Amino acid sequence: MREQNVRLHTKDGARKKVSVVTLRGLKQRGEKAVCVTAYDYPTAVFADRAGVDVILVGDSAAMTVLGLPNTLGVGMNEMLIFAKAVARGPQRALVIGDLPFLSYQVSNEEAIRNAGAFLTAGCDAVKLEGGARVADRVRAIADAGIAVMGHLGLTPQSFAQQGGYRVQGKTRAAAERIAEDARALEAAGAFAILLEAVPPESAALIRAQLSIPVYGIGAGPDVDGQLVISHDLLGNFVGDITPRFVSRLASLDAVVTQAFGEYAAQVRGGAFPAERHCYAADASGWHTDSDPLADIAVPVGAPTRPLLHTT
Repeated sequence: MREQNVRLHTKDGARKKVSVVTLRGLKQRGEKAVCVTAYDYPTAVFADRAGVDVILVGDSAAMTVLGLPNTLGVGMNEMLIFAKAVARGPQRALVIGDLPFLSYQVSNEEAIRNAGAFLTAGCDAVKLEGGARVADRVRAIADAGIAVMGHLGLTPQSFAQQGGYRVQGKTRAAAERIAEDARALEAAGAFAILLEAVPPESAALIRAQLSIPVYGIGAGPDVDGQLVISHDLLGNFVGDITPRFVSRLASLDAVVTQAFGEYAAQVRGGAFPAERHCYAADASGWHTDSDPLADIAVPVGAPTRPLLHTT
């Protein structure tokens, strides 16, 4: 707990905002960065309260929130809505906006414009997928004064080109190719690299060739920090995908289903709303000779029910 307090607070007790400089410092001190995805304001607030260092507004929202079969169907319009909601939450965590499919591939100008839109929405940085072939985009975005993270290994926007959702870098030669891409991104100005679905040996080899932080999502322990999809961690992803690299620490699917079931039973059984859930009427002026509610009108001076919410 003492270590967490040191990382969460400055000497005067204030919560210190995480920056790319903070993340470099964690790497230099051998401290792991904690990263999760979020797509809404409450989740971002909860993650920030818990001391998470980085919140990624991932294009995985296409699958986790919108129910789409892959990440290709989400665009800038949706991503900026998610980004604005998430960015309102954290006081400390660095917020990264995930550039969706076709938001940066077409031209440097479009990449800069869309990356800038994430900053306008409140994000601190952006992420994009690809290696040497997008290094020019990374350089353009970085030259525009925008912090950018690279994403290598399994890149979901290119899943068809990669033959599906398959582990990448399984051989030494394949790992060296990813490392070459990573060096190209670092040279172009990326402040960090995210490795997805690569063996630990490959991740360690790649990390050893870079000076910038390397984070993993399904890349083993020998990286500078870990990212997980919040829905996988919390147990509220609706679908058949169950990544082996995630420890499910809650079962919100069961909790939410049970709560809705109990609510439905209360409504159908007449238990809800109960008297405590009802607003109070003014006790005067209800009784007249023709009032159909005269038999149940509240007498003057009788105690009234409290409001549902009081301040």
